[in-house]
Amino acid sequence: MGKLEEEFNAYRTKMNDRIMATANTNIKRFFALDTTTYAEGALDVKTKEMLGLVASMVLRCDDCIKYHLGKCHEAGVNHDEINEVFMIANLVGGSIVIPHYRRAVEYWDELTQSA
Repeated sequence: MGKLEEEFNAYRTKMNDRIMATANTNIKRFFALDTTTYAEGALDVKTKEMLGLVASMVLRCDDCIKYHLGKCHEAGVNHDEINEVFMIANLVGGSIVIPHYRRAVEYWDELTQSA
């Protein structure tokens, strides 16, 4: 596991634990809905994670991008597939997505090099 991935996962886990320690029922339900939405269903997990990555890039959420890149990597998305995902995100989101694309490529490189 690379440094960027370790830092991201450690912070995410720490803060999710902190949030859940005091979260009300609605927040807990929202987190559960997020988890169940990305579970196997009519669409497979790999497809759902690629969709989540495109949406995250278009919405320009770096934390979400890292999360979905990690999940895409776990789901077996390969180099050619991730490049097509990146192309769709840039096409839909426009040039404003390019800075997030740069960081996404950097994070993807770390994920694939540390595997």
